[in-house]
Amino acid sequence: MILQALFDWNRVWGQMPELLAKIPITLELAFVAMVISLVLGLLLAVIRIKKIPVLEQLAKVFLSLIRGTPMIIQLYVAYYGVPMIINALGFGNEVVRQIPKIIYAFLALGIYQSAYTSETIRAAFMSVSKGEIEAAQAMGMTYPQILFKVIIPEALEIAVPGLVNSLIGLIKGTSLAFACGIVEITAQAQIISGRSYRYLEGYVALAIIYWIITIIIEQLLKILEKKISIPDQVGEKPSKFKQFFLKVLRKKEIEKEILEEKEEEVSIEKEVVLND
Repeated sequence: MILQALFDWNRVWGQMPELLAKIPITLELAFVAMVISLVLGLLLAVIRIKKIPVLEQLAKVFLSLIRGTPMIIQLYVAYYGVPMIINALGFGNEVVRQIPKIIYAFLALGIYQSAYTSETIRAAFMSVSKGEIEAAQAMGMTYPQILFKVIIPEALEIAVPGLVNSLIGLIKGTSLAFACGIVEITAQAQIISGRSYRYLEGYVALAIIYWIITIIIEQLLKILEKKISIPDQVGEKPSKFKQFFLKVLRKKEIEKEILEEKEEEVSIEKEVVLND
């Protein structure tokens, strides 16, 4: 009886339906923000890899600023700062009122996460074999073609685990979206717990839900890794992408061998002429 007064499992399971009803909002926040972070992160990674003047310096300042400030501060800046910018541009309060609160959360979470996904993407890009890039250049492919047909598919296998971990962190980071007035599962748990002042049960129920979501994503990651993995072991059939580049690389090697043979023939002919 004393133990039940301190902690009641019935309250934990009783709160689940109301909390589960807010999961779509949490997942929407996480996945939309992840898409924004991937687009912006890819752009930042390319700028830093290509060392584009001015843009590279701006990218470094941006990354330093985003990493050096807490997510909740960025949520507050987005929530209060963007409307001020809109008003300053002369659009007025009517435009601000029409913008859903969740848009500010999308922007803040996406921009925050982009600072980390950009490094994951950059590291994956740097791991791509230079031989495959040179082979693509030898075929006359432009850099955008090389990026989307060579680098990204090859880097994807390396980047996926890190990006999925970023997604898991982002799902947990959505718990701060209350700063923008968004009621997701964490805010809902606080509302429910405030009714009875039994906060422990609410947060335990919340922890169980986050834990289950994380387990599901980890299992999906294992399936995804098997799908995109490029087998290199004997007896395993390489993917079509791998087969294509093996042919390209082999073609380059053959062309090199033919060129070396011609050079040897020319040198032999010169020696014969000199001897005569």
